[in-house]
Amino acid sequence: MRFWDSSALVPLIVSQAGSSRCDRWLEDDAAVAIWTLTAVEISSALQRLLREDILDETEVEDAEVRTSELIQTCHVIVDVEQVKAQAQRLLRLHALRAGDALQLGAALEWSGGRPGGRVFHTFDARLESAAKREGFATAPYTPK
Repeated sequence: MRFWDSSALVPLIVSQAGSSRCDRWLEDDAAVAIWTLTAVEISSALQRLLREDILDETEVEDAEVRTSELIQTCHVIVDVEQVKAQAQRLLRLHALRAGDALQLGAALEWSGGRPGGRVFHTFDARLESAAKREGFATAPYTPK
């Protein structure tokens, strides 16, 4: 099982430059762990793509359905209080935005505080750097 940040999940849901990379990650390990608010972050990303005219209304609606289907198959970290405490600690140590600190906090909860050998997928460079410093393995995004 691997932890997936929303930035790595969006390319599974809509076709983007990183989609083939994400497909390979999923083929390598189909067990996905996510934070309970990841669906909200994905919806935000889809609405941004709509506003930027990258997707149309129908594509967003289809993507929301695919998001719901994907979330149903994931292991979801729901302990908000523990994740919040982790995120507050992470904000003191790393240059992260609140949402990213919550994602990494959820991954730390998922790992039981022992991230060594566990994989954290993200396309966000700052979040990837913080995840590495916390002890996670990462599979960096390198476009082809």
